[in-house]
Amino acid sequence: MRLERARGRLANLPTPLPPPRPEIDAHIIRTGALPRGARRDMDGPTRDAAALILLYPDASGEAHIVLMVRPSGDHVHAGQVALPGGKREDGDTFPEGTALREACEEVGLDAGVAGVTTLGVLETVDVRVSGFMMVPVLAVAEREPHFIADEHEVARILTVPVRHFLPDAPVEVVEEDRGGWLLRYGAYPVAGHRVWGATGRALSQLGAILGPEAG
Repeated sequence: MRLERARGRLANLPTPLPPPRPEIDAHIIRTGALPRGARRDMDGPTRDAAALILLYPDASGEAHIVLMVRPSGDHVHAGQVALPGGKREDGDTFPEGTALREACEEVGLDAGVAGVTTLGVLETVDVRVSGFMMVPVLAVAEREPHFIADEHEVARILTVPVRHFLPDAPVEVVEEDRGGWLLRYGAYPVAGHRVWGATGRALSQLGAILGPEAG
């Protein structure tokens, strides 16, 4: 999908927003201990967070999205693919300011140089396992940004064509034991990784708005 086509479809977000693909959502098949580092009070208070869904053109004008792979370790999201984003901080203009600040810190996004414009937000995602309510912020860049990974927060930057998240894109249904909890979820296979969870849900809703590429 070319960026101009995607931009046109995102210019006026529908109300209500279309739902993500149902197979993307995770379902608990068997319960157990929470993964190490996870919140144990699943009904406790949450914090505001924002993530950036940035669409930008490659050299040929095809729309891409920037994602990142979290470093390995013993934290709950270790090794997972994520959108640039993080918690709201004092002084942020939330959610747009939070999403842009985090993208600058994590993947080196210079919004001014890239000509970034924010377009709106998608449905808030409850990331209860880590205690956040994440607001996905949609944005478009006029030019392909120069990305630089933060060495502490990002193991790898992925630049992925938007077509991987359109309604007819392949989804792999996975059953996986995570810390004693058996989960079933849908994941987008991308560059040897699985895009699932809050990131998969937000990008699935983006795909539903964009619709089929040939539509």
